[in-house]
Amino acid sequence: MTATDRPLTTLPLGPLHVALEEPMYFRIQVDGETVAGVEVTAGHAHRGIEYLATKRNLHQNLVLTERVCSLCSNSHPLTYCMALERIAGAPPPPRAEALRAVADEIKRIASHLFNVAILAHLVGFESLFMHVMQTREIMQDVKETIFGNRMDLGANCIGGVRFDLDAEGAAYLGVQLDRVAVDVAQIRELYASDRSIGSRTRGIGILPYGDAVALGVVGPVARASGIPFDVRAKAPYGAYSRLEVPVVSREECDVWARAMVRLDEVRVSIDILRQCLARLPQGSLAVSPLPLVPAGEAVTRSEAPRGELIYYLRTDGSERPERLKWRVPSYMNWAALEVMLKGAAVADIPMIVNSVDPCLSCTER
Repeated sequence: MTATDRPLTTLPLGPLHVALEEPMYFRIQVDGETVAGVEVTAGHAHRGIEYLATKRNLHQNLVLTERVCSLCSNSHPLTYCMALERIAGAPPPPRAEALRAVADEIKRIASHLFNVAILAHLVGFESLFMHVMQTREIMQDVKETIFGNRMDLGANCIGGVRFDLDAEGAAYLGVQLDRVAVDVAQIRELYASDRSIGSRTRGIGILPYGDAVALGVVGPVARASGIPFDVRAKAPYGAYSRLEVPVVSREECDVWARAMVRLDEVRVSIDILRQCLARLPQGSLAVSPLPLVPAGEAVTRSEAPRGELIYYLRTDGSERPERLKWRVPSYMNWAALEVMLKGAAVADIPMIVNSVDPCLSCTER
């Protein structure tokens, strides 16, 4: 019997499985040890958050949106605030915009390092996994020191920010960035040259440029497939219009390229943070007094760690939003797994899925 004559075997993965952190169902068709086809099915963890948002007032929704997703937790309230401020005609002060960029880039560094650490764990390079997580822990300590929290920062408020950086805080952040920069340079060199990393990630999970465009993928997934799009650079918001934000992209289109894009973006984020510290404007932290939010609607977007995050907000002049809706980057990137996994070895499935950095909790809104 030839390979083409053999019947395909269905390999169910999920929605509840020891290898999955969140409930997602993969119906995988395998021919021996090779993936012949895959069907991804979501909808197992619907939380109804968009409905809950209409039952809370505009200020309470700051807390709610920050809990849509843990690794992108600062991006959601930021983009929500931007929509409210656009409707109210109340842009935040320049200092608040710069501090918002500080919070966002700190979260981006921690998120990217977490993803590449998990990749090292899946490859079986446990010492590298611990090294990357130790470096990420520096940023976790930074978050706890500056914001008082390690995951949900509580940095944003309508019209500005809740935190400030004095001279001592800015000096502390600068020292920690120097520490992280040294470690990230070593980590990047390992990912770029180590044979065990390369043999398990290069040429694996290919997402060609044409498929990436057709599927509308965003974030590091898109940039690793040759799409140089970053909202911070292409449609600047807040302080990013006054900052230099180079767009990192690669042409390899594989798992390795996605890891390298994230590591290079960590270095970009460190540079952006240094720019913010050097150019931090003086002034107030928030609009005061905050104007009433009239009836209106707005669409805003930001560059979350996983890619473009879009918020739609409609208000009717009351204290509650009439409609709040978001489109998260994982929603676009999930579909790319059907292309990445086809033809891959069964043993490579975890690394390919991790390379998308998927978040089910924000997709299942």
